[in-house]
Amino acid sequence: MPKESYSDLLAFIAVARERSFTRAAAQLGVSQSALSHQIRALEAKMGVRLLTRTTRSVSPTDTGERLMRSISPRFEEIEAELAAVGELGDTPSGTIRITASENAAEMALWPKLAKLLPEYPRINVEVSVESRFVDIVSERYDFGVRLGDDLARDMAAVRISADQRFAIIGAPAYLDRRPPPLRPQDLADHDCINLRLMSHGDIYAWELKKGAQQVNVRVEGRLVFNGTRQIIHAALAGFGLAYVPEAMARPFIAAGQLRSVLRDWCPVFTGYHLYYASGRQLSRAMQVLVDALRHPSREE
Repeated sequence: MPKESYSDLLAFIAVARERSFTRAAAQLGVSQSALSHQIRALEAKMGVRLLTRTTRSVSPTDTGERLMRSISPRFEEIEAELAAVGELGDTPSGTIRITASENAAEMALWPKLAKLLPEYPRINVEVSVESRFVDIVSERYDFGVRLGDDLARDMAAVRISADQRFAIIGAPAYLDRRPPPLRPQDLADHDCINLRLMSHGDIYAWELKKGAQQVNVRVEGRLVFNGTRQIIHAALAGFGLAYVPEAMARPFIAAGQLRSVLRDWCPVFTGYHLYYASGRQLSRAMQVLVDALRHPSREE
């Protein structure tokens, strides 16, 4: 196979791994149509079908699966060696991929990244914002960010934020026409704005706690979103109560645009942690990022 076909193989690996032309194209920085043409050209050169395509999914054929198992580790070895050679220079460099929730990206990651990146012009960071829990190993992320209570035991982790309080909030226009809830049971009499967790498609049950009492409340309402920022916008518009990280709602509470209710039932969760595969050797660029994000006031 001519050397120019190596890029075609990398394109095939991306599609086969992501099971999606859309996600693979975004990862490679090319158009979906260009990527599809590239894969078809590779299949024509090799004389075999590598991918099975339907209107809803993409998956490797048996031949494609065999090719992926054979060549993917070799390309990973090349990437790792190139990164290692790059680390021999004086300046930390490389691309770091992170998956994080919307609140974690806004409150825990970005303020510190904005200070770090001007000091290290050869470090690139890609942040993927999503509400689902991501397997960072299989999806080839370097780091993930989760609340400390949600960390898997086989992951190494570094605390990067203070503890996070949640809040139940509503607009004055909504709360002025409805009796405010005094107990979790009262939420049944209110319109609530729900969050759909993309990990498994379920509606998130509000986790409430007061002293030794702890309840998970399934609330009802007309609106469901998979992003916290959209939930806050709906609450601001008076569509009901919402359960969100207090840090995201605080500016609107301070401005009088939102009110907090059932505050004594709103729990405080262990702060955000940057986590990665236990035993993984961190590059210099990754170590620089860990040190920059580390929360100073608490033990990891």
